[in-house]
Amino acid sequence: MNFSLAGKRTLVTGASRGIGRAIALAFADSGADVAVMARNEELLNEVADEIQRRGRKAVVCVADALDEDALRAGIEHGIAGLGGLDTLVNNAGGNSFSIPVATMRMSGWEKTLRLNLHSVVQATQAALPAIMESRGSIINVSSVVALRGAPTMSHYGAAKAALVSFTQSLALETAWAGVRVNALLPGWIDTDLTDFLRVSEEAEAGTLSRVPMQRWGTPDEIAGPAVFLASSAAQFMTGQSMVVDGGLSAMP
Repeated sequence: MNFSLAGKRTLVTGASRGIGRAIALAFADSGADVAVMARNEELLNEVADEIQRRGRKAVVCVADALDEDALRAGIEHGIAGLGGLDTLVNNAGGNSFSIPVATMRMSGWEKTLRLNLHSVVQATQAALPAIMESRGSIINVSSVVALRGAPTMSHYGAAKAALVSFTQSLALETAWAGVRVNALLPGWIDTDLTDFLRVSEEAEAGTLSRVPMQRWGTPDEIAGPAVFLASSAAQFMTGQSMVVDGGLSAMP
């Protein structure tokens, strides 16, 4: 089995911090050139510097995932800078609030779906011709909440569950062309995007009480599985969901 990404060209959205940053650096460590996309140019430049220190090429793509035109332009810029594309990692997403359905505003619901689902479809459409040309792969970063109910996070869970379904459908549509499409489902990971789950010791304890390993995961613990999914070690794997959650989804 070959876990190397030597000579591969990868674009990672949401790459300025957290899981996206860890994936971008892990891909560079495995030999890939990497285009990094996010809104914050300063943070992206820092990630690009780290990639270059690893001896790999880095392309900075500044774009807001909620801006369709900017997103498409960013994808095109990344592909041009890399000279093609072997792997697209759709990582941009997140959730900034927790609220029951009864009191949720539809504007919050719609923004969550736009960020976590619509932007992934748009990025995929922009990158798909290059991915098909290289017979490459797409990794969609979903969440463990796609698999089970998440009280007060119905908006986020619905978007991430839809992303799993999108992954399966796209995998079936593109398998004939040698393209692989898989989803990566992290559990509770220690990033600033999960700060709202640590608003108090009680809230944090309640979150971790459902995790058999009794701790937060780290971004690096998600990056390793992403490297596997992009590598030839996973060459017969498509339409699948890889769960990395410390055992959370195995709980009754």
